[in-house]
Amino acid sequence: MKALIAGLGLIGGSFALALRDHGIASEILGVENSEQHAAEALKMGLADRIVSFEQGVAEADLIVLATPVDTIPLMAVKALNRVNDRQVVMDVGSIKSELCEVIAMHAHRGRFVAVHPMWGTEYSGPRAAQRGAFSGRNVVLCDTAHSDPDAVARIEAIFRALECPMVYMDPEEHDLHTAYVSHISHVTSFALALTVLEKEREERHIFDLAGGGFESTVRLAKSSAATWVPILLRNKYNVLDVLREHIHQLQIMRRMIERDDAEGLKGLMDRANTIQRIIK
Repeated sequence: MKALIAGLGLIGGSFALALRDHGIASEILGVENSEQHAAEALKMGLADRIVSFEQGVAEADLIVLATPVDTIPLMAVKALNRVNDRQVVMDVGSIKSELCEVIAMHAHRGRFVAVHPMWGTEYSGPRAAQRGAFSGRNVVLCDTAHSDPDAVARIEAIFRALECPMVYMDPEEHDLHTAYVSHISHVTSFALALTVLEKEREERHIFDLAGGGFESTVRLAKSSAATWVPILLRNKYNVLDVLREHIHQLQIMRRMIERDDAEGLKGLMDRANTIQRIIK
């Protein structure tokens, strides 16, 4: 199988390595707007050739869209305009509602499978690509009722080979839940980093005193704005909903601290501790 991956950064690059390491792709074509990233991707073996998007779609059996989420709907349409009944197009973005709505009436809609591997780090670009990134990680397949059965089966076979448990959701359900378990984590991390940078003017003290708790909580603040601005704006209503609840919980804790309410704080923390039953 010949695969085209548009966007050879963290997710696209890691997916390229997975396809190569598992012998799924005989050749990997890459699309990269950045000359530096294109050169890095070739050097790292993420792609065998860098091609134009149009050339890659014409050649590939599998077309993977791994660009920022605000670019994926239009790229999906462009790909579907050119594919035949033997090709499959998939994305790996974290927003699905807009994408699935844009392609809903396309004549080749059945050749598209909307996919979201639930993995990532705070790093970006080809150098962030990792081997074995998806092994054991859930992957969400959205709106599969509107995809051709053979297209879905081909994508399922790939992720089965990568040892990824598969979860099936509709696009709206997916976007709501990713706002709660993924997008809010990044908003919180960015906000915490800004809070500390605003209040702690002496950078040396941040370096000297920051422990593991701070480092793990603020880690996501190192994530790329080019990736996360489009995600937050494209999923804004779900993000705003979870932000309202998050701010509400912060206000409750603030009031308890103001009143020296030890029992109230303990109750909140005990309730928060129950998350360990779900996330070990």
